[in-house]
Amino acid sequence: MRTMSPRTVAVISYITWIGWIIAFIVRDRTDAFVAHHLNQALSINLLKIVGGLCVMLPNVGDRLSWAVGVAAFVFIVMGIYRAANWRSDPLPLIGEVHLLS
Repeated sequence: MRTMSPRTVAVISYITWIGWIIAFIVRDRTDAFVAHHLNQALSINLLKIVGGLCVMLPNVGDRLSWAVGVAAFVFIVMGIYRAANWRSDPLPLIGEVHLLS
């Protein structure tokens, strides 16, 4: 059976929660490149949840939620670009957060 390349798995991890779950399941558990991108994609997905919850804040919630959503989109594009080019440098602000071991 043919497996997906680490680059493909890393790119898929950035495409919504479903992509992250698929990448998490099919990954090679010993591949540090994929683990790095899975970790960053998880951080972005959690950031999107926090941004969605910000909408409940009075007065500033809509603007804050919008700003977090834009930041998350930029991080997703940056992550996909870096994964597609075999780069493992951390994303700004969230790149040093390690949620997966």
